Amino acid sequence: MCSPRQINEPRSGTGRRTFLRTTGLVGAGVAMTGLEAAPPATAAPASGAAGAPAWHPDPDSLRFTLAVMPDTQYLFDGESIHPAPVEASFRYLLSHAREENIVFLSHLGDLTEHGQISELGPIDRAFRLLDERGGAYSVVAGNHDLDSSTDDQRGRTPYLDTFGPRRYRSSPSFRGASPDGYNTYHAFRAAGREWLVLALDWRPSAKGIAWAREVIAGHPRTPVILTTHELVYADHEGEEARFSDHGQWLWDELIADHDQIFLTLNGHYWPPARTVRKNKVGHDVHLHITNYQNRYYGGAGMIRLYRFDLARHTVDVRTLSPWILDRADDHLNELERGEIERTSSQDYFSVPIDFEERFAGFAPTAPRPARPASRLVIPGTVAYWRFDQGGRDGAPVEDSVRVTDHSGRGNHLTKVAVPGSPADALTWSDEHHPDQPGHGSLSFHGDKSPLRGACLRTADGAPLNGATFRSGYTVEAFLKLPADWDGGRNAWSGLLGRRGPSGQAGKTGGDMEEPVVTLSLSDGHGLQWAVYPLNQDGAVTNWSHELPLNTWWHAAVVNDGRHTTMYVNGCPVARNPSTPANGLTTLGLPWLLGGYEYGGKIDQIMHGWIGDVRVVDRALPVRDFMSS
Repeated sequence: MCSPRQINEPRSGTGRRTFLRTTGLVGAGVAMTGLEAAPPATAAPASGAAGAPAWHPDPDSLRFTLAVMPDTQYLFDGESIHPAPVEASFRYLLSHAREENIVFLSHLGDLTEHGQISELGPIDRAFRLLDERGGAYSVVAGNHDLDSSTDDQRGRTPYLDTFGPRRYRSSPSFRGASPDGYNTYHAFRAAGREWLVLALDWRPSAKGIAWAREVIAGHPRTPVILTTHELVYADHEGEEARFSDHGQWLWDELIADHDQIFLTLNGHYWPPARTVRKNKVGHDVHLHITNYQNRYYGGAGMIRLYRFDLARHTVDVRTLSPWILDRADDHLNELERGEIERTSSQDYFSVPIDFEERFAGFAPTAPRPARPASRLVIPGTVAYWRFDQGGRDGAPVEDSVRVTDHSGRGNHLTKVAVPGSPADALTWSDEHHPDQPGHGSLSFHGDKSPLRGACLRTADGAPLNGATFRSGYTVEAFLKLPADWDGGRNAWSGLLGRRGPSGQAGKTGGDMEEPVVTLSLSDGHGLQWAVYPLNQDGAVTNWSHELPLNTWWHAAVVNDGRHTTMYVNGCPVARNPSTPANGLTTLGLPWLLGGYEYGGKIDQIMHGWIGDVRVVDRALPVRDFMSS
């Protein structure tokens, strides 16, 4: 952004920023077309890179960080050269590269105040800190780095000699440049996929836009982050960002009709701001401006960290000055203490993005195909039920239904309805967990006030009824609870359980009306595995955390003959007791799926979906769960 001394304010009363947006003639950059080649500076690199870890981000972690550095021009201004803040930021990125999984740095332009060789040399040396350690980064030209009245067809400049394509020859991320050299694109791998950074000149020409379109077309399944010097702005702190005149042109010419562009980053103006616009297919594009040159010490080398977390569908943003942070234990002056970290709503925030949904238009995630039942009948399988061979979605489960036990052990299921329940108290459903082998489920519509619903049961004399599992077991189920699940009406409904009061089995160490085995849902929609082992009089219970509603889950309970561990989505829960537990008590009575018994009678029916259920007579490792 131009300083007040560089251009006269219009007399019409129009704000300085408005004038700069409409003229585009910002800065005192020097056109150097035809200048003899100015080789990169050869002075020794700044100290501090030695000993820093090499740049080796984890390409598969679902958490990674994109670093952003905006305008640094006031630190490289004629005879006023102050590289220390920028060097401190680079050293911070290198020293935190592994723990933060930093994959890339984007500089947003206006590296220098005048684009002179004497200014470019020091920042060139600062960037060598990254070069020496294999850092991946991009740089774009700002209006102060060259003649701002020209576009990317301007020809040769000191900026291009210093930060042109040849600089990236050994870069792990560089993929190519436009013929003029002012536009580049880079790629990094993170979260198991490739991401593309499109770094555009201060003023891309029609040729530059055509080149950018070709780059995107050549990577049709790759999400794109676009960086450029000018795009959006805000006049006042806390305002929503809006397009400059040039930014609107860039949106119309490139961004709006390329769905792969989901995030844009620019500097030039201040204060920081952001907005969200819909592109031509109706998807969100997040547009952010970040610039701190107007703040103490020319922005003090501020960097912004975009921490992507694809598991949480969130990007967490943090802004700080490592240069000041490095000296936080020293005596800082009054202004430094206020600039260590920026915490306004435009500098420290989170952006929710469902990446799978956002990228579905150009890189849809192929659903996992159904797997045949025979593949799930592993050694030790004593029961395996799935519900993908029933009626149409939403159709009532027939009273005469028999759900096949695919284990071959004959533990088939039949329907049991609470008297007076409607026919649609139990229905077939096409819904399923994305990692579920069978693509179908049962939808239970149970309620306790009054008691109604239907569940399934094994037959009298089924082999599973008498199994004691002395050598261990694994019980697995897929489930989903609806948004209207209510603890007052739906608590303590069973996913799977064995009939028979514990007192009748000689167990007197607890409530003798409780069933001998149950996997049920507590009043806080968390899972409870409550069983009476063979080796003790009382019950042993495992508890999960509360399961968010309207989400599919995989639950597993694993006993190795000594102790029991509950897993949710393959992760062990906290409330797994160390109590010894061997086997499962039995009265030889049937098992219930979707029903809970108390005092020898059905007391509650499941409200929600149950997908594939499998019981194995040994402890399975997580890698052998049905969800794997």
